[in-house]
Amino acid sequence: MKWKTILGVAAMIGFGTLLFVNFGSQVGGYMNFDQAARTGATAHVVGTWAEDRPTSYDRMQNVFTFHMEDEDGTVRKVRYNNPKPANFEEAEQVVVEGRNQDGMFVAENILVKCPSKYNDAKGLQQKASRSAQGETPATASSPQ
Repeated sequence: MKWKTILGVAAMIGFGTLLFVNFGSQVGGYMNFDQAARTGATAHVVGTWAEDRPTSYDRMQNVFTFHMEDEDGTVRKVRYNNPKPANFEEAEQVVVEGRNQDGMFVAENILVKCPSKYNDAKGLQQKASRSAQGETPATASSPQ
């Protein structure tokens, strides 16, 4: 083999390894709040909004804060540097993507998982009762 080929292959392997190591330390995947705090990596945490805790939105700083309970029962304050997502109060689950900073979880993105009026049992019952009353989907009022 030519020395240029060997040097090129070595450079590609080195670059690939560097990329893999850096990317792996930045993306932590799905975790709970405790795991996210231990790793310090960007994590996706699945949970529910703790409705009994206060929420706030500061217009001057454009910051929405709320408390979220992860799937293991840990409640943590979440700071989101954007307005409150639409349908936040109706969400069955909330997925926050971010990292722990200064004792709170700072979210870069929030995914709100709302119940579907067609896929869950309650939605199917509502649809069936509307059909029994003679309403069509076009004449039925939307609950949202």
